[in-house]
Amino acid sequence: MRTAIYTLGCKVNQYETQAMEAELTRRGHTLVPFDGEADAYIINTCTVTAVSDKKSRQMIRQARKRAPHAIVAVCGCYAQTDPEAVEALEVDLVMGTNDRMGFLDRLEALSPDGGQVVDVDDALRRRAFERLPAGGLEGRTRAMLKVEDGCVNFCTYCIIPYARGPIRSLPAAEAAAQAAKLADEGYKELVLTGIEISSWGRDLEGRPELMDLIEAVCAAAPDCRVRLGSLEPRTITEDFCRRGAAIPNLCPHFHLSMQSGCDSVLKRMNRKYDTARYYESVRLLREYFDRPGITTDLIVGFPGETEEEFVQTLDFVKKCAFSAMHIFPYSRRTGTPAAAMAGQCSNAVKEDRAHRAGEVARGLHQTWLESWVGQTLPVLFEEEKDGLWRGHAPNYTEVFAPGQGLHNGIRNVKITGLHGEGLLGEVCL
Repeated sequence: MRTAIYTLGCKVNQYETQAMEAELTRRGHTLVPFDGEADAYIINTCTVTAVSDKKSRQMIRQARKRAPHAIVAVCGCYAQTDPEAVEALEVDLVMGTNDRMGFLDRLEALSPDGGQVVDVDDALRRRAFERLPAGGLEGRTRAMLKVEDGCVNFCTYCIIPYARGPIRSLPAAEAAAQAAKLADEGYKELVLTGIEISSWGRDLEGRPELMDLIEAVCAAAPDCRVRLGSLEPRTITEDFCRRGAAIPNLCPHFHLSMQSGCDSVLKRMNRKYDTARYYESVRLLREYFDRPGITTDLIVGFPGETEEEFVQTLDFVKKCAFSAMHIFPYSRRTGTPAAAMAGQCSNAVKEDRAHRAGEVARGLHQTWLESWVGQTLPVLFEEEKDGLWRGHAPNYTEVFAPGQGLHNGIRNVKITGLHGEGLLGEVCL
C-alpha cells in the first residue's frame, strides 16, 4: 500500500510519525510524498493552538480532495481532543494520541467503502508508556528518542494535558538500550524528547531524576551527541549542572521554557516558577557550562497583559541574553481557562508586541552569532544546499561551510562570518 504521512506540531509528533514510517516500511508498505497519489493518507495532527486545529483540518481536506477514493486516517492531538470535528470531515479512521501500532493495524484492515472507524480513548486514564521504535529513515543524522509522555502542569493556556494524559516515563535502562542501538545504526546525535521531559521519572519506582536518565543514555552511546528537549526552569539545579557538565557528549544547549518575563503574567499562566527562579537557572547554566546556547519560547499578548507587563518581559529577555527565541502571539484555545479570562488582547496589540519582541530577539541572536566569529566549533553536517553544507554545533547554532562528502560527519569548523541566521566557516584540515 502506498502511504503518505503529513505531520503537524512538536518533536514528539515527529518522533511518532518516524515510528509509524519505520513500521509501515517493515510491514512492506511504500512511503510516498503527501502531495502526490497514495492509497492511504495519514495526518498526524496538532492542537496546541486554534491555528494548529485549522491547519490540521486543511490537510485532511487536501488529502480527501486529492484522492477521493483513498483511505484517509487521522491521529494525534487534534483527533484526541475533538474527534467529532475530525469525524465530520469524512475521514475513514480516527484515533488519538495512543496505540500507534494499533492505529496501523486498523489502517491495514480498512477498505475505502468500509465505513468510518472512530476509536479514541480517555487520555487522562492512561498509565503506561507506549513503546515505539526509535530512530528514523535512512540518511538522517539525528535521531529522536522519546523518553516521556504526558503533562500535569495544566498551564491556563494549554490543552495538551487533556490530549496526552498524565506523566508516563520510559525507564532509564530501556532508554539506554535504545540509545546504544541508534548509535550502532550510525546516528551521530540523539535528541531526548517528550511532552514534558522535566517530569521524567515521577511515575517510576524510586522517582529517579532526569539527570539519572541523561547519564545512562550518554554512557550507553558515548560516541553520540545527546541533546535535550525543552526543559522547565525548576530542572536546572546546581546538582543537575555539576553532573551534566561532567558528561563529555551532552550538548551545551538548553531550551528553557519561559512564556513570559513578568511575574504577574506567569502567575495567571499557572507557571510553576517566577522570574527570579528562571534567572537562577540561566545563571547556573552559564556558570557550569562553557558558553551554552540558551533558547526559549515567549507568548505575547496573554489575557490581561498590560504594556507595563510586556515591557517587563522585554527587559527580562535582554537580561537573560538568549541565543535564540521562538515568539508566539497568544492564541485563544477553547477548553482552557485562559480562553475565558478577561482582558483578551486585540490582534493588533498581539502583532505589535510580537514584532517588538522579535526585534529584541533578533538583536540578541545577532550578538550571539558575532561572538563566535574567529572561534572553532565541531559541526555535525546534515545536508548540502546551494554549494554549502549545513549542520549544527553542539550549542545548536546553525553552521554553513563548503566541502565535499560531509554528510553525517562531525568536523571542526573555523568560523569566518555570518550566513543568514547562522554562521559561515571553513572546515579545518
